[in-house]
Amino acid sequence: MDLQIIGNLNLMLAQGGQGGAVLWLPLILIFAIFYFLLIMPQQRRQKKWRAMLEALKTGDRVTTSGGLRGTIIALRDDTIHLRVPPDNLRIEVLRSSVVSVAGSEEQGKS
Repeated sequence: MDLQIIGNLNLMLAQGGQGGAVLWLPLILIFAIFYFLLIMPQQRRQKKWRAMLEALKTGDRVTTSGGLRGTIIALRDDTIHLRVPPDNLRIEVLRSSVVSVAGSEEQGKS
C-alpha cells in the first residue's frame, strides 16, 4: 500500500514538472518578442547615434534637439560651438543635444 502511494506521488511530481515548463513557455515567448521588436532596434539606434556624435567635425551642419540649426565652428570634450545664421550668432551646446548631421559646409557649397 505504501509503495502505491509513493508511486502515485512520483507520478504527480513528474507531471507537475512538465506542466511548469509549459506555463513558462508563453512568458519566454513574450520576452523574446519584446526583445526583437523593442529592445534590439533601440540598441541599434543608440549605437548609430553615438557613432554620429563621435564623427562630428568642424564645418558640419547640425540640428539640435531644441531645433537650432547651425554649423560647427569648434569642438570640445562634451560641448560644441555652433554658428547660427542669420546674425552668425555663436552658441555653445552639449554634444549630446545633436540629433542629426546635414553634412559639411564645403559639401553644401559644391
